[in-house]
Amino acid sequence: MNNAKLNASKVLKLLFWAFTAAFLIGAFLASDRSDMFAGLGRLLNYPAQVTKDSFLIGGVSGTFLNAALVGAVCCLLMCIPGFSANGTTAIAYLLTVGFCFWGMNILNILPCMAGAFLYAAVRREKMSSAVNFAMFATGLAPLVTEMFLRYPSPDTIHGYTAVSVCLGIFIGLLIGFLTAVGCGHAPNVHKGYSIYSAALPIGMLGFVLRALLYNTLGNTVPEIKAELSGGFPVICNTFCVVLFVLCAAAGFWLNGNSFRGYGKLLMDQCHKVDFSAKFSPALALMNVGFYGLIIMLYYNLIGATWTGVTIGVVFCMLATGVSGSTPLNIIPIMIGYWLMSFPGATDINAQAIVVGLCFASGLTPVVGQYGSIVGIFAGALHYSLVTSVPAMHGGFVFYNGGFTCCLLCIVIIPILEKFLKSKSERLEAKAAKT
Repeated sequence: MNNAKLNASKVLKLLFWAFTAAFLIGAFLASDRSDMFAGLGRLLNYPAQVTKDSFLIGGVSGTFLNAALVGAVCCLLMCIPGFSANGTTAIAYLLTVGFCFWGMNILNILPCMAGAFLYAAVRREKMSSAVNFAMFATGLAPLVTEMFLRYPSPDTIHGYTAVSVCLGIFIGLLIGFLTAVGCGHAPNVHKGYSIYSAALPIGMLGFVLRALLYNTLGNTVPEIKAELSGGFPVICNTFCVVLFVLCAAAGFWLNGNSFRGYGKLLMDQCHKVDFSAKFSPALALMNVGFYGLIIMLYYNLIGATWTGVTIGVVFCMLATGVSGSTPLNIIPIMIGYWLMSFPGATDINAQAIVVGLCFASGLTPVVGQYGSIVGIFAGALHYSLVTSVPAMHGGFVFYNGGFTCCLLCIVIIPILEKFLKSKSERLEAKAAKT
């Protein structure tokens, strides 16, 4: 097929609908499908503070149904006239559906999304301009559920009341509105070296809201406690491997039944890049497939437990596959995590570290610009920091690892710029000499 005829936005939208359909099929194929709707009901009535394994609470079928519903909402937002999907949309969509496996649900996303559209209305901007912001704003959805179900006391689940629903909606609207304000400025802070750019305003907002709603008002922050299932390795591996192989095969077919151009993509510096625009939608889709398979291989090699959280972070990690991460530049980050686990107190396959590695993938532009050695060092630092950050926001921010990624870039990028030349600078210097 001729790549020139491919429309990146249409291909990406079809990819998102295909993922949404896959979640729905997974819900109906799961062995506990008779409990599907009851499982979804349990998810809607349970606190979402990280880390909560949706498989444990809502069952496999209920969890996949929740992901399908949230995915469908995201895809419908993309149908707003004038909206064009790009690499940023891929990050937003895949993060949102990935979070559905460990805390996000079809109810707690709605106020956050509405807040982003409220921002567009206040600014008299097109509604299509708020679609990506709306999906990113769901990164604080656990706080909305907290308002709905048990605020101000962490010991009592009072359920949905008129007051709690109004409070949750207000907080969600505020989150969405302020996320839309902050997202435009975040890349300037880390200079585009963190792919999970939206994590910075979300993380800072989570810190502020935690302080206001709990510390300032004298309320107790709920204990940050992981609730995990025993894992479903066969279901998770089968679902993901089949889906990622199909992505790679579809990209191969759209690329004229060839790998032509993929080697060039792998060698890209991956800084502020959208593979679907710079190369082609076909190669971007192919990379998503191969990148997903590398993620699956890594998590199986380290012996990760295939909980709902684990499969969720696979999709969250996959989010960067259109915007800078490849099967090659993620390897130094993985090595850094693995090396740091030897002196570290937390095992490499512990759930917190499995989640952390997912968001460390946002550092791949650092690898692309400064090389593998720096990438290994960055991965090791991320391992060291990621478990210390949840206390800042009370465990209400899904983007915990992404927030860590942004903070790390703020620290190391000025140092790298002072003492090392990036690949771009070396190429420019070489060109000047010749």
